[in-house]
Amino acid sequence: MRILIDMDDVIADAVERFLEWYERDFGIRYTKEDLKGTKLHFIVPEEHRKIVKDYPHHPDFFKDLPVMENSKEVVEELNNRFEVYIASAAMEFPYSLPHKNNWLDEHFPFIHWKRRIFCGDKSVLKGDVLIDDHDFNLSVFNGRPIMFSASHNLNETKYERLDNWLDAEKLFDLK
Repeated sequence: MRILIDMDDVIADAVERFLEWYERDFGIRYTKEDLKGTKLHFIVPEEHRKIVKDYPHHPDFFKDLPVMENSKEVVEELNNRFEVYIASAAMEFPYSLPHKNNWLDEHFPFIHWKRRIFCGDKSVLKGDVLIDDHDFNLSVFNGRPIMFSASHNLNETKYERLDNWLDAEKLFDLK
């Protein structure tokens, strides 16, 4: 079985980076609880929205993102049993490419460089399963789409869902 796994907000915690940078820039700390069903740029004051939306275009935004809880251990076990690829639509943020690759080297070294896909359009991906946090990626995938829960997609109901990596452990019968 070939399993494709997204990076941002699936194994790498980009939401935390948004929250950190907003606090750094404006002295206000929102929480993930504040973001239930939305994204940060929708809840900040209007005059801050463009700045927040531009964060991922900064050269260092993707550098050293926190690792999602339990992702490393579960993805490693998946990789031991299945054909696992990391598939990130990274082309929108060109500065992210070296940071994402270095991040994978550091935190997921068991994912060989040949199994790292940095693309723009995930409709070209071929696999049995795609684990992703965005409908626009899952809706164009020809295999089994699985939505990984993130603050912005909690109201989405049309996909099978993983709320965390321990759920993935159960779903793929790893224990």
